[in-house]
Amino acid sequence: MGYYNSLEPKKKNRSNFVSGFTGILAGAVLAGVVLPGYTDIEQGFGEETQQTENVSGLENVSSVITSDVTEVVDATSASVVGVTNLQSGQQSPFSQSSGSEPQEAGAGSGVIYKKEGDSAFIVTNNHVVEGAEQVTVTLSDGTEIDAEVLGTDIWTDLAVLKTAADEIEAVAEFGDSSVLKAGEPVIAIGNPLGLQFSGSVTTGVISGTERSIPIDINKDGTEDWQAEVLQTDAAINPGNSGGALINSQGQLIGINSMKIARDAVEGIGLAIPINSAIPVIEDLEAKGEVERPALGVSILDLQSVPAPIRQNELNLPAEVEEGVVVETVAEGSGAEIAGLRQSDVIVEMGGEEIPTVLELRQYLYTKAEVGDTLNIKFYRGAELMEAEVELTEGM
Repeated sequence: MGYYNSLEPKKKNRSNFVSGFTGILAGAVLAGVVLPGYTDIEQGFGEETQQTENVSGLENVSSVITSDVTEVVDATSASVVGVTNLQSGQQSPFSQSSGSEPQEAGAGSGVIYKKEGDSAFIVTNNHVVEGAEQVTVTLSDGTEIDAEVLGTDIWTDLAVLKTAADEIEAVAEFGDSSVLKAGEPVIAIGNPLGLQFSGSVTTGVISGTERSIPIDINKDGTEDWQAEVLQTDAAINPGNSGGALINSQGQLIGINSMKIARDAVEGIGLAIPINSAIPVIEDLEAKGEVERPALGVSILDLQSVPAPIRQNELNLPAEVEEGVVVETVAEGSGAEIAGLRQSDVIVEMGGEEIPTVLELRQYLYTKAEVGDTLNIKFYRGAELMEAEVELTEGM
């Protein structure tokens, strides 16, 4: 994504995606979902039908209970699928199989969100399919079909798959995650611990909205991104990643992504809000990538520069302790045209303070678009300067 995105971490193959979402806040692993309309059945939630039958002189009573939850699950569970990541691994000397034959590297979940012509489209997590040479989708009835990865996005942890629509009937309906409130019931459907528990249902409530979770994508100990997520108290387990978070109307309002897993923590599951996911899904389906703007520079945090260099080489005022240092400027980029140079220190963008690379990236990727012209404030030595930079498409 342009020279700015030359800092984007390289993707790494992962040997076990069922074990959790790597690169998140320490202790956070695979995601999950919550339940809609949960109420104690003894309080009159749902309908009960009884049949009495006398067998060998003993009276047997069978009860069939129908609730809002069971109705939602019946209507939506077929749109949730298993996603298996296949990769070629090192052949064991004791194995009779060919070393070139891809083996299962991990499994997660996915949601069928669209059926068009002969094709069906599935959204899942990037970390579920990352490094995959082949991907297999398992439908709710156990049918296995091959899928093509149309595109992935490491920043939002989303991926879109395409598969044949012959065997697919159910498609999830998008809801509106912007109207969710704390305490609202939700249902999570996915495949915890793999396909042996496919279609598992857990219930809970929305515990919080607009949560920001720091993510270390390249695992270098520095936060690269702030994921905006929904929080739920639903039971979330490895393998739920990519599964559905559904409201009481049976609408998809989140994609399970991770959970906080620590000894002292219980019931903190996280999901990508569907309103945030939809633009990414559309880009991945249409173009195989997300179009994001770039300044045309490579950068680093001012805080990572030793104090003597800040004062002696960057010649910054003593009070300037935060900002983003320009390392290189790409030829012909918006930054070069606007007059930015190596060693300039960006401190403000679009009227917002930019203390670190994370905030700069967050601003570009969530508040700006390709073609926008942004007012940039930066220090060149001790002088505070301004420039109008036109954002170009990142590569």
